[in-house]
Amino acid sequence: MFSAFFLGAATSPGVYYAFQYSDVVGKTIVVILLFCSILTWSTMVDKAVGMHRAKVRSLHFLALFGEQQKKLASPTLLMEGKNAVDPIGNIYSAGMEKLLEFYEKDSSETRISSGGYIAPSKLSEAQFNAIEAVLESAVSGQIQQLETRIGLLATLVSLSPFLGLFGTVWGVMMAFCGIAAAGRADFTALAPGVAGALLTTVAGLIVAIPSLIGYNALTASIRSFTVIMDNFVESFLVRLKLEQVALAKAEKKSTEPGE
Repeated sequence: MFSAFFLGAATSPGVYYAFQYSDVVGKTIVVILLFCSILTWSTMVDKAVGMHRAKVRSLHFLALFGEQQKKLASPTLLMEGKNAVDPIGNIYSAGMEKLLEFYEKDSSETRISSGGYIAPSKLSEAQFNAIEAVLESAVSGQIQQLETRIGLLATLVSLSPFLGLFGTVWGVMMAFCGIAAAGRADFTALAPGVAGALLTTVAGLIVAIPSLIGYNALTASIRSFTVIMDNFVESFLVRLKLEQVALAKAEKKSTEPGE
């Protein structure tokens, strides 16, 4: 936004006039804010596109996870998790890696059931807690990736208005110093300096306003996605508990007299 505004300044006498009569400090601040504007928009667009892709792919994996009822270690899910590029798929892959490690320790070779998926084995409470810790750690890692460069937007939101304000205060101070040095109070002499000084405030606000909107929108999207990831972890653990309950019932039934 700011780059387009500034590049079109030549067609706007007011803006061009203000920039023309800014001193070196004011012009430097405007150039810095131009760079900040480019950085802001590139960051917001990149993060928005990345978040959209991550959400679409994660929803696809969640749909597949819901279809594979009672088959936590099904070949389809394992293959999708192995090749996953979305947060949910990566979380599933991390949890299954630890789970299969425990399953394989339970027997000399990986046991495949007649349904084509890896059959579960009995887990201790410590093993279950270890899997839960791995899932939570994976969620934290995904959140950290999603929040990459979000802090930059927050910095630009805070820094841009202060840069603009600094430029304005500096420009007004220099304008009054010029009048004092000339020894006469002339509004026509004061106007160019004040106009140049106010340009930095306008530039700062042009950077800060979209940065604030983008920062709030992205942080809200990340919070929403965090809830989705936390819910997936809960679903994963619930399904694992159900597998353990079913396994315990099957073992109990097989040890009953007459079996």
